[in-house]
Amino acid sequence: MRWLALVGGVLVQIVLGGVYAWSLFGRALQSPESMGLSHVLASVPFEAAIGMIFVGASIGGRLQDRSSPRVVALIGTALYGAGIMLASFARTADDYWLLVLGYGLIGGFGLGVAYIVPVALLQKWFPARAAVVTGLAVGGFGFGATITSPVAQHLIDQAPQDPAGAFRVLGLVYLIAGLLGSALMFSPPATGAKARREDDFTVAAALRTPQWYLLTGTLTVAVIAGIALISMMAGAAVDVAGLNAGAAAGAVGVLALFNGGGRILWAAVAQRVGQLPVLTVILVIEGAALLVLPHTRGMWFLALAALVYLCYGGAFGTMPSAAGRFFGLSHAGAIYGLMLVGWSLGGVVGPLLASSLVGETGNYTLAFSVIGALAVAGVLLPLVTRPPKKPVAP
Repeated sequence: MRWLALVGGVLVQIVLGGVYAWSLFGRALQSPESMGLSHVLASVPFEAAIGMIFVGASIGGRLQDRSSPRVVALIGTALYGAGIMLASFARTADDYWLLVLGYGLIGGFGLGVAYIVPVALLQKWFPARAAVVTGLAVGGFGFGATITSPVAQHLIDQAPQDPAGAFRVLGLVYLIAGLLGSALMFSPPATGAKARREDDFTVAAALRTPQWYLLTGTLTVAVIAGIALISMMAGAAVDVAGLNAGAAAGAVGVLALFNGGGRILWAAVAQRVGQLPVLTVILVIEGAALLVLPHTRGMWFLALAALVYLCYGGAFGTMPSAAGRFFGLSHAGAIYGLMLVGWSLGGVVGPLLASSLVGETGNYTLAFSVIGALAVAGVLLPLVTRPPKKPVAP
């Protein structure tokens, strides 16, 4: 049963990871022959989706700890697919609100509800390999954009005046595959009140520790650094690296492999050396790569971008097991679900900050330099973090 749960969890994460192909749509929506949106407006639906992840994950985490993970995942994937399909009806600038509502608010909320289920559930199925198995699960999220990107670009090319129309096909596929994966996720027999360890943290107890805030802050900085690049990758690949539009679309898909691979790679390393050293290295590499990135072209640009994607994914592969190690698994869904506020904060701040700094003049050097410096400064967070003392059992 646990292997079926793993397959279902990875499938759900692949479906949800299609959200990272947004830069293709953002660039297409800026074209005068479609909606003619500005850089900032083109990033808002994606920011809204990432911003809603925390809301969905905090609710989904509590529900899956108390009830059926399968039911929670089914609800989340159904909302995600329905929201994407609703966004497909945005044909002109007057319909822009449908992108924000469908792709952003509804799709992002459903994404958060479904995302947290395999992250928490699989740690309970594989407690001795929690870091690796959560890395595998969320690795699927990173690979989702690799699968989605070429399909999305093909659909956009068929009707460049209506790029949002591609969401109709994608949303339907997401809905079917997501429901199938959700149906495979079962709770292990040992879960329940009797299996809960008395020295595990409750949600309230975890929120009273400085460690919860330090880990959440670390995730926030790692997300800002990575998602700022992800949100504008299609444009930066053309404007900075000098690629054509077709090659840029291919780069988005290929780089998503590093996002997914980083979740598995860094999770495996963390299983051996610990989560905090890995998180420290991740922020150092992200920051250094971003500082150098705007001064490169061609393959050097893509190589540094791959490092950023690798480390961005690594933060998501490492953080769930760090939370489980610090606070226990009894309330893993709710505790880590609340920690995903870092994903939402970073997902809003990163693209908004990057698009504002780039502006209409295309000042990528300023944008990447500021965000890279922020990542380097964020190294202090994991360096000062230590595991909390276990609560005293009554």
